[in-house]
Amino acid sequence: MKAPICEFVKKYSLSSPIRAHMPGHKGAGDLKEEYDITEIAGADSLYHCDGIISESEESASSIFGCKTFYSTEGSSQCIRAMIHLISLYSSSNGLPFRICAGRNVHKSFVSACALLDAEVIWHYGRDNGGILGCEYDTDELKDLFLSDNKPTALYVTSPDYLGNIAPIEQLSELCKKYGVILAVDNAHGAYLKFMPQDVHPITLGADICCDSAHKTLPVLTGGAYLHIANNAPKIFTDEAKNALALFGSTSPSYLILCSLDACNLYLENLKDSLSEFAPRVEALKERLRLHGYALIGDEKLKITIKTKDFGYLGTELALICEENGLYTEFSDPDHLVLMLTEKNSDQLDVIGDILTSVKKREKIIAPPPHLKCGTSVMTIRKATLSPSTAVPVRNSVGMIAASLTVSCPPAVPIVVSGEVITSDVVPALEYYGIEKISVVK
Repeated sequence: MKAPICEFVKKYSLSSPIRAHMPGHKGAGDLKEEYDITEIAGADSLYHCDGIISESEESASSIFGCKTFYSTEGSSQCIRAMIHLISLYSSSNGLPFRICAGRNVHKSFVSACALLDAEVIWHYGRDNGGILGCEYDTDELKDLFLSDNKPTALYVTSPDYLGNIAPIEQLSELCKKYGVILAVDNAHGAYLKFMPQDVHPITLGADICCDSAHKTLPVLTGGAYLHIANNAPKIFTDEAKNALALFGSTSPSYLILCSLDACNLYLENLKDSLSEFAPRVEALKERLRLHGYALIGDEKLKITIKTKDFGYLGTELALICEENGLYTEFSDPDHLVLMLTEKNSDQLDVIGDILTSVKKREKIIAPPPHLKCGTSVMTIRKATLSPSTAVPVRNSVGMIAASLTVSCPPAVPIVVSGEVITSDVVPALEYYGIEKISVVK
């Protein structure tokens, strides 16, 4: 397999060209600027590709076993493209543009629904990790699929931020039985394709999904994939580039494209690497359990600690880790999350030493707030695009949430645009450190 984008950019750089084109750095600097080019002759164009980018995407497609498209603006761009493709599918088949989504979505999903005016039915499922988890209730979904309010698509976040993996195969069978599209936000799970057992959403039956290549693969930040199953509706593949272009910059980063391109070579041997690395991560997890830590989540390469069981807030344990040179992915009052790849191979023992050097304390008995079903009185689109103002959370009861007030990570909304802020919501917002919230004027 070749890396045609990388080969072109290197060849161009070595030719000592006179760069009478963008970008303004003209290839000079200390950040690999010589490889940062624009759509010059031979460089192809991401959204109208028929050359080296097309060749590279075809290589990625063969690796993932589906139709794969590149994004240089992360999974957020791919999520918006997925929702647009669902809207096109709905329109072309005379179906309602209605999506059932697990409540633990990333805020990119909500912004996509605002821009495209999607109708959303929230699935709360069984509580699994407070606002960050959603344990899907297949009986409840089946009843919904048989109702007059049947959605055109089911949207699932898997893995979620805590490492919980949804039963994609089971959900796929349910969706296929009732003629519902299955779309998956697999931002945290690009590597799942290359585990000893392939558990990537496309392999397990999803129609369409996104992967953040930069989260779990050695790709520059912003690199992502939009995957479309070979048996998915034809309109998905036909309109994929247009859907990505609708939400993407006309100046995609060639450094990120080179990174995605080079990753194809890396992926050829990743399965062998993970076959050796995954058992070592499991051994580290067992070492942590023996020290007294309570671990949750299904992901093999993610470590999620329920820190209160060990006597610490997650934010408190994160600071202890940082003092010892260990910077974790995410922490909140209840959890500490570490995302590992085989690039951490030589650091597993050190990670274990740091975490096991912390002494266990008395368990903290203070569960996270339970997320109750919200009441929507305005569409997501109208609430998001309405004039708004920021008010202290404590003064927001009875008001309508406008644009989302949530940081990233984890970027999971507690209250969604268009919902009434109730007295039950306020403690949850305050629990996660949100002091002000945007409300409709």
